[in-house]
Amino acid sequence: MSLSIADLAELRQRLTSGFGPIESEVMAEKAASLGYHGRQVEKAMAALQAFDAAPGTADERLILVKAAARDVWKFFVQREACGMRDQRDAIRHYGIPPEVLARLGAIEK
Repeated sequence: MSLSIADLAELRQRLTSGFGPIESEVMAEKAASLGYHGRQVEKAMAALQAFDAAPGTADERLILVKAAARDVWKFFVQREACGMRDQRDAIRHYGIPPEVLARLGAIEK
């Protein structure tokens, strides 16, 4: 059995990268999901900032805070799935306020 140039190139890629095609696909999916959830956190923080610039009722703000907490929680879970356990940089980068962080993991009916 002879190997083609394409087979040799694929084998070389596997040996040098340490990842096979399935592992590469999983990593790509994790990265895409992390990016998606990061954008959701950005939107939630922007919504809170916009509300604070032209405030409404406390109930309206509470709805935004709860939604932001859900988005941040999902983002943190995805970061942890990617091996990033320390959330301090993300909290600073996205400007996540303490009132949102206090609600992480809280389930309200």
